[in-house]
Amino acid sequence: MTASEIFNNIKKKTSFLCIGLDTDFNKIPRMLLEKEYPIFEFNKRIIDATEDLVVAYKPNLAFYETMGAAGWMSLEMTVNYIRKYFPEIFIIADAKRGDIGNTSGMYANAFFRNLDFDAVTLSPYMGRDSIQPYLDFRNKWSIILGLTSNAGSQDFQQIRTADDQLLFEKVISTAKEWGNTDNTMFVVGATKADQLQQIRRIIPEHFLLVPGIGAQGGNLEEVFQSGFNSQCGLLVNISRSIIYADVTNRFEISARQKAIEIRDQMEELLTRAALI
Repeated sequence: MTASEIFNNIKKKTSFLCIGLDTDFNKIPRMLLEKEYPIFEFNKRIIDATEDLVVAYKPNLAFYETMGAAGWMSLEMTVNYIRKYFPEIFIIADAKRGDIGNTSGMYANAFFRNLDFDAVTLSPYMGRDSIQPYLDFRNKWSIILGLTSNAGSQDFQQIRTADDQLLFEKVISTAKEWGNTDNTMFVVGATKADQLQQIRRIIPEHFLLVPGIGAQGGNLEEVFQSGFNSQCGLLVNISRSIIYADVTNRFEISARQKAIEIRDQMEELLTRAALI
């Protein structure tokens, strides 16, 4: 899937929403526990309720790995379900992998060949050779951590380098040379909207994956105004405030209502920017 294809889907759905499938076994409705794969059943109902409102889904692997083999099976079933019924939707493995080239090659095979994700989130700390195996896959995306929204981002990401750049700026300006705008995105936390303009000066044409709207306190309009480009250039991820909008047996109805609210805000922003 190219950047243009992602943008075409944004225009078609008047939305740049990505829903995070951070599915916690302890939070799903109890009535699902009678199912053989309750995590998959929860995901399936969320997907069926929201697929026309989103351009991407992003399972966070920690929520599946903690369940062992059953969790991994639920993850695989989720990806296969989206692929079969909603093939235009972009699927991101939120894995934050980052290791030496040989190991990265194995991870890349797992996510891109075996599980057929479109993209995977990656830590660039070990340098280009830890990212290259993912970039070697055609029509797949590496989503590189740029500037995160957690408090600990101050520990390293905001340090000034010898050439007077902030470290996150150095990471982004270096990593943008590894790939191109059709296979590389960057993660930028929504709570860092004030620094989005700096980032756009470094990577004006790349897509950004932006978590942190909703439960983490980011502001959608601020993010859009600071970060959009001629192809929108944003995938805004929202997880808990949608999938756990209601923990009763009506959870998918409430999730859809919340997703519609957000899609409507996104439609207004895209219209104002003359992107649709």
